[in-house]
Amino acid sequence: MTDINFKAEVEARKDALLADLFSLLSINSERDDAKATPETPFGPGPVAALEQFLAIASRDGYATKNVDNYAGHFTYGDDLPEDAEVLGIFAHMDVVPAGTGWESEPYVPEIRDGKIFARGASDDKGPTMACYYGLKILKELNVPLTKKIRFIAGTDEESGWGDMDYYFKHVGLPDPDFGFSPDAEFPIINGEKGNITEYLHFSGENKGAIHLKQFSGGLRENMVPESATALVSGNIANLNAQLETFVAAHADKNLRFEFENMSDGTATITLHGRSAHGASPHTGVNGATYLAKFLDQAGVESPFTKIAGTILLEDHAGEKLGVAFEDAKMGALTMNAGVFNFDDSQVDNTIALNFRYPQGTDSDAIYAVLTGLSGVASVTKSAHEHTPHYVPMTDPLVSTLLSVYEKQTGLKGHEQIIGGGTFGRLLKRGVAFGAMFPGDIDTMHQANEFIPVDVLLRAAAIYAEAIYELAK
Repeated sequence: MTDINFKAEVEARKDALLADLFSLLSINSERDDAKATPETPFGPGPVAALEQFLAIASRDGYATKNVDNYAGHFTYGDDLPEDAEVLGIFAHMDVVPAGTGWESEPYVPEIRDGKIFARGASDDKGPTMACYYGLKILKELNVPLTKKIRFIAGTDEESGWGDMDYYFKHVGLPDPDFGFSPDAEFPIINGEKGNITEYLHFSGENKGAIHLKQFSGGLRENMVPESATALVSGNIANLNAQLETFVAAHADKNLRFEFENMSDGTATITLHGRSAHGASPHTGVNGATYLAKFLDQAGVESPFTKIAGTILLEDHAGEKLGVAFEDAKMGALTMNAGVFNFDDSQVDNTIALNFRYPQGTDSDAIYAVLTGLSGVASVTKSAHEHTPHYVPMTDPLVSTLLSVYEKQTGLKGHEQIIGGGTFGRLLKRGVAFGAMFPGDIDTMHQANEFIPVDVLLRAAAIYAEAIYELAK
C-alpha cells in the first residue's frame, strides 16, 4: 500500500472536498452566549457546524456520535479488536468573531486568486476538511489498518474549551492513545506554551479635563483588538483635531478613526488598528491600547487609560508590565491585551490580559506582579488554564509525522514550540500538525482570512499518508 499516489487521490476528490468545505464555511459558528441554551451550549452557530460535519461523515458511511451538541466524533476501524490502539484526530467547528475590515462577506466563501476567503478557512474548517479527506482516501481505497481512528470535532476551541471538558466526561470511551490536531502549521508543533487570562479590575472613577464615560474594545481574549470605542465628555472642543495629529504621528501603524460630537455634550471616538491572533500580538495593531494612549495624552486621568495606554501599549513580551520571561527551549512569554470594558457608572471595570508562558514561570508568578500595579483594584484569573505541553522528538508520533512531511515536501522537518493553544495538548502524546506551510501568510483571527487551494490539497495528501503511517 505504500505506492499510493496520495496527491493524485486528493486531486481526484478536489471538487468534493471544496463543496464540503464551503458547506461548513457558510455557517456562522461564532460562540454566542446570548443565544446559549441547554441544547445549544455555545449558541446555535457552533451546533449547526457540528451537525453539518457529522452529516458529511454519516453520508460517507461512518457511524457518528453527537455528545449533547458539545462535540462529536466518528470512528474508523470499528471492526478491529476492542483493545486496538486509538489514534485521535482533534478539530473544531467554532470560529472567532468575523469583526470588521473584510473585502467579502466572511460567511459567503469565495475563491479569489487561488485562495478561499472566509472566516474559518484556515482556522480550522479548511484544515479539518483536508484531514477528513485524507482519511476518506484510506477508507475508499479500503487500506488495512491496525489502529482505530477517532475523528473528534469540538465547538468551543476558540474560547474556554468547555466542549472538550464535557466530551471527555460524557462520551463513555477511553481517551485516544495518541493523536494530533490539524490546527496549526507544518512541519509539526510538538510543544505549546502555557495559556492563562488574568483580569485587571478598576473602579469607574476618573478625572481630568476630559471625562471618560465608557470604553470598550476587543472581541475575544485571544484576538488583538482591531478597534475600540470611547464615550467622553468635558473639554472636547479640540478632540477631533487632536485625533488627526495623533494618527498622523503614528502613520506607520495605519490607524483610522471616527469622531462624532453628540447633542448632549459628549463625543464618541472609535480608533481602528489591525487584528491578529493573540498568540502573536506583535503582528497586529492594538486599537484599544492606542485609543487609551490618545485619551491619556488628551486629558483623561484614569488608571484604566494610564495602564492601557502606557504600560500595555506594544508590550508584547510583558517587559513594561514586569512579567517578561524566556526559556531556552520554549522561548519568550507573550502578552495580548484582548478585551477592554469600562463604564464610569460601574464599580468593576476590566482589562483581560492573555498570557502565553513557557516552562519556568507560571500564572501565580504573573498574578503576583499584576497585583502590585498602581491603580488596579484587584486581579483575577480565568477558570481555565493550560500549562506548558511538550512531546519529545524521540516519540514515534513526532518522528513519524516529520518523516511523512519530509517525504512529501522535500523539506527538512524540525520541532516547533508555539504560544498558540491547540487540541493537540489534550493528550499526553498529542501534537498539532499542519495545515500552514513554512512561509505561508498567517491570516488566522484576522479580517480576510484565507487558505490557498493548493495548500489545502497538499495538506490533505500529507494527512492521508500520515494517518496511514501512524495506523498501518
